[in-house]
Amino acid sequence: MDGPLAVRARGITKCFGDVVALDDVELDVARGVIHGLAGPNGAGKTTLLGLVLGLAVADEGSLEILGTPVGRALSTPGGVAGFVDGPGLYPALTARQNLAALAALRGRKARAATRIEDVLGEVGLTDVADDRVRGFSLGMRQRLGLAAALLARPRLLVLDEPANGLDPAGKKHVHGVLDRLAADGTTVVLSSHRMDDLEALCSAVTILATGRVVFSGPMGKLSAENDELDYRVRTADPETARRVALDTPGVLVVVDDAGARQDNAALVVRALVPALDELVVRLVKAGVAVRELVPVVSPLEAAFLALTEQQESSR
Repeated sequence: MDGPLAVRARGITKCFGDVVALDDVELDVARGVIHGLAGPNGAGKTTLLGLVLGLAVADEGSLEILGTPVGRALSTPGGVAGFVDGPGLYPALTARQNLAALAALRGRKARAATRIEDVLGEVGLTDVADDRVRGFSLGMRQRLGLAAALLARPRLLVLDEPANGLDPAGKKHVHGVLDRLAADGTTVVLSSHRMDDLEALCSAVTILATGRVVFSGPMGKLSAENDELDYRVRTADPETARRVALDTPGVLVVVDDAGARQDNAALVVRALVPALDELVVRLVKAGVAVRELVPVVSPLEAAFLALTEQQESSR
């Protein structure tokens, strides 16, 4: 990978007793990007994020954070912030008091007031800043955890399931915050079980399975390697669209396993991208308006399932 790296991991292995959580992990994260981390439960995502945050140390391998080698001590270079397993908050304190307490612990109490108001506004919690955290929803706690991480203006932000519990409006807000951070040069590493979040935010992704990296690279490369997908096609004339699809080379009209008829408003086709393009051309020539063309399963989710199932079966 060209250019300076925010995270560089080589041969990282971490065990908990007889359990191998990470097995010879290699990872490169460029600076100023949003890099996603995906994998099934128990794949090692949280363990890897914990190492990057300095909450644990690797048993083997080398790790560099923002160009600085990380040794065997529980520490990271300045400029790193985030959370794993949810943010640590004081439920009896208000949102503002939680941030003030954190600023005091970091020795920044004297100049923290303005910054606290700024980060509360960034994550959309100004209106509830004086409410006790014990009454917050899961999504509100996640947003407060993000605000806490932003207090120090990090150069590397590490987040474990930051969209967990967010409603659509909250998710849109948090996505906007992360996009702006990356645009301003902050590196964001985040884990998520939601493929749509990763696809919307990330320029690169690393997929873990059973503690091993099964893919790491640009999102576009992942999609290109797994581009034979099922697509839902909604048109103004479903019957004509079906006839056109049946006559298009490389396009298979999909019927479910039970042999049930597809709904009258859409058909599902399986095709590589060039054949799908040809189908669209033929539909337009036939005067059929295409109202929707979307993957039934996203490219990232399809790749995730294929790669993780392959890794599981090879054990």
